[in-house]
Amino acid sequence: MTDQLEENTILETVTRFFQEDGWPFEQLEGKPILRTGFRGDNGNWRCFAQAREGQEQFVFYSILDTYVPENRRQATANFLTRANYGLIIGNFELDMSDGEVRYKTSVDVEGDRLSTALVKQMVYINVMMMDRYLPGIMKVAFGEIDPLDAIVEIEGE
Repeated sequence: MTDQLEENTILETVTRFFQEDGWPFEQLEGKPILRTGFRGDNGNWRCFAQAREGQEQFVFYSILDTYVPENRRQATANFLTRANYGLIIGNFELDMSDGEVRYKTSVDVEGDRLSTALVKQMVYINVMMMDRYLPGIMKVAFGEIDPLDAIVEIEGE
């Protein structure tokens, strides 16, 4: 059957995408969350795909293993706010309490259904954005560069 004819849960659709696309993954025990990883040109990080069945939503996160030091969180928040400005799909998030940085893409499919093609778009846009901005995140987080200069390096004038 084709994707359009099947009635699958969000988790089943996401699982099928990862299987068909050759991603290694594991399901967190007792949770509708799949864990995988990604290695981009600029680094590697953890990824989590969450099926929110009751809310009819799919959320995908790229989460850095490196935490922003407390004394660099304001500068990093400045950088991420500048990065977020103009992004159409997804956004960066910084947990000010522990310094975790993540990129989130999500979709609400209420009244419709999730397809593997849509999952693919959400996943690949996510990891491409994390990879693109990762050098700037690291330079700002560890005091090598000003947030505005880091954005200019990545996005241009």
